[in-house]
Amino acid sequence: MRFLKKFFKWVIIVFGLLIIVLYITDTDYLIKAVRTIYLQGYKTAYLEDYKKFDNRVIKNGTPQPWPNHKNYNAVTATQTLDSINKTNETVAYVIIKNDSIWYENYYDGFNENSKTNSFSMAKSYVSGLLGKALMEGYIKSLDQPVSDFLPTFNEGLAAKMTVGDLSSMASGTNWDEKYYSPLSITTRAYFDDDLEKVMLGLKVVTAPGEAFKYASGDTQMLAMVIEKATGKKLYNYLAESFWKPLGSENATLWQVDSKDHDLVKAYCCIASNAKDFARFGKLYKDHGKWNGQQILDSAFVAKSVKPVHPNGAMYGYGWWLKTIGSKQFFMMRGHLGQYVIVEPNDNVIIVRLGHSKGNNKLVGQFTEDINTYISEAYNMLNK
Repeated sequence: MRFLKKFFKWVIIVFGLLIIVLYITDTDYLIKAVRTIYLQGYKTAYLEDYKKFDNRVIKNGTPQPWPNHKNYNAVTATQTLDSINKTNETVAYVIIKNDSIWYENYYDGFNENSKTNSFSMAKSYVSGLLGKALMEGYIKSLDQPVSDFLPTFNEGLAAKMTVGDLSSMASGTNWDEKYYSPLSITTRAYFDDDLEKVMLGLKVVTAPGEAFKYASGDTQMLAMVIEKATGKKLYNYLAESFWKPLGSENATLWQVDSKDHDLVKAYCCIASNAKDFARFGKLYKDHGKWNGQQILDSAFVAKSVKPVHPNGAMYGYGWWLKTIGSKQFFMMRGHLGQYVIVEPNDNVIIVRLGHSKGNNKLVGQFTEDINTYISEAYNMLNK
């Protein structure tokens, strides 16, 4: 009995010292990481982790439901699609043809209105908000220096960094995109309660605007620029610019770092559903128009879905680009395989949401699952 008392006493002492060390070394965000992720049985962020964080509600306006196609759900999923959906734990798979729901299915207890984390699909929305800020005159051009809005970056190489560099992932900062390392800046940004402080600590170490390097920090910094330029919280700007005008059927949530600092995790973390996510793909497919109204400048949309940097043929301004045969796809992509995939010439949008993209955990590269979700959608459409 005495041994157990001593044992628990030392456990408490060691645990207390560990907490003190975390605060002294400014790594106390790991406490939140352990509580919200690791103690829930996960090794990384997961689809419904938004429930563990502070969020801001983005209200919808008048709902504009997608019409069902005349051949709605007339074709069943292929065996290959069924297999990958099971293996990768898909929760939603939707095919939209000619702006109508051609096929939809939901799994694992999820339904058409279930919220799941967008992860990096949010980057496309932030880039769209840059286009909106340009359209409304809050930002002069893609070449406007970031330092006009964030004076921290007004010296040396940092002074050359533009808002366009942030949207096209070419900031030249020392951001390190690692999702599974507890000590990476990506992990810190996800759990720290003062995201602005984290971002202002970045250094520009290579010449901006010269090469593509996938970095969530670029989108986060872009969000801070847009807030400074517009004087609006980004979640409010999203609501008024896109969420309401595009007729979303559900209100959504956007994670913030904390209630006190109230900065959105702009590189990720919009909680919504497949058919409301798809609306943003339709907006870009239709050159920025929605119901005849020019919501977003068509020239900006056209630039967004073309490569920007010589080494970045797979990326435009906030959108991923992929050629398969004669087909030209642009897409929103997120951690664990969240996709809104658009082929404008075929007037096809494919949405897949789920728990995994397979064994390949590489970042900033196309994974094989994307080809399967596309090919099987076309196999079904061609039946």
